[in-house]
Amino acid sequence: MLKVKLATAIIGISSIHLLKTFINASAYTDKVLMWQTLIHIAFLFSALAIAATDRAMVKAHHD
Repeated sequence: MLKVKLATAIIGISSIHLLKTFINASAYTDKVLMWQTLIHIAFLFSALAIAATDRAMVKAHHD
């Protein structure tokens, strides 16, 4: 469960950073915007994978 909370915190920080970038998008190139968005999406998928793994391990432990 601790891993899921850490992943959620990282996603929160990434979301705030990405929002700040989009608010000031004219100061960044399209390449920077794209990479920051892709990195954020990678964090999202990582968190989903961690949560799914954690859930599967808890379920297997109870069986």
